[in-house]
Amino acid sequence: MTDSADDLFSLLDLTEYEADALEELLLLGRTTAPDLAEATGIPKARIYGVLDALSEAGYLKVIPGRPKQYEPHEPAAIAERAVENRRHTYERFREDVEAVEEAFVDEYTPVRDRGVDELSPTEDLFYVVDVGEPSERETRRLFRDAAEAVYVLSKSFGYIDAVRPAIRNAVDRGVTVDVLLLHPDSLSPDNRQRQAEIRELLANEFPSVTVRVSDRMLPWRGTFVDPSLSYESGQGLLMVEQEEVPNHHRQAAVTENPSFVAGMWQYFDLLWRHESVPADPDPSASDTVRE
Repeated sequence: MTDSADDLFSLLDLTEYEADALEELLLLGRTTAPDLAEATGIPKARIYGVLDALSEAGYLKVIPGRPKQYEPHEPAAIAERAVENRRHTYERFREDVEAVEEAFVDEYTPVRDRGVDELSPTEDLFYVVDVGEPSERETRRLFRDAAEAVYVLSKSFGYIDAVRPAIRNAVDRGVTVDVLLLHPDSLSPDNRQRQAEIRELLANEFPSVTVRVSDRMLPWRGTFVDPSLSYESGQGLLMVEQEEVPNHHRQAAVTENPSFVAGMWQYFDLLWRHESVPADPDPSASDTVRE
């Protein structure tokens, strides 16, 4: 069984026994509960409950008889049912939230507003999240929230795998995405190779994304969306360059202050227009070629 095929079992929210039983059923086809228990090592006292759970989830069918037999649905049908199950769970969750949303908002908005009134100017400017999954989660949110444009300032865009679905979402909605990277000449050999791979990925998977590279060292890196010079919109995430600090000790600043984001964009725009050149999307070409 390939790793990619096994990956689906981890997405089905199954117990270990349920996953083992379903996988064995797919290999065996139709079989009885005692035979399946013997094949998988699942205790006979548990096997019927396991099969009932798989049946309720829609992953197998029960064949009446003495003894009853169990047969898995086609793999494609199992995958489709898994999506439908998750959709149904989400719809129930959404309905539950909507049922109490109004009361929740009425109860806590006044309390929250009192707290906002007491914020210092610095606290009102940004809040911080840890670098890693929290900062990647915020970056995905920025891509999803963007209405017009996303600007990325990064050394190599090495976290792209964590945000690719969000990039796809933004691009498919017609959002402009500009990416400014550090010039390969300023990178270590490993980072240079990684950046070349990422530039190729962007060129192939997201051809509408514009990528340039800057000769300037980047004192900060981050992502910001929908800047407005009239200070009407804008959100962003940034982190300063701290090579001596390991990532797991670093934090990123998240801001929803439109004037601060406008300043971020003006800095980005200066580099984009005057201190950068188009990136070569072909990693086999020389990284030192410039316009």
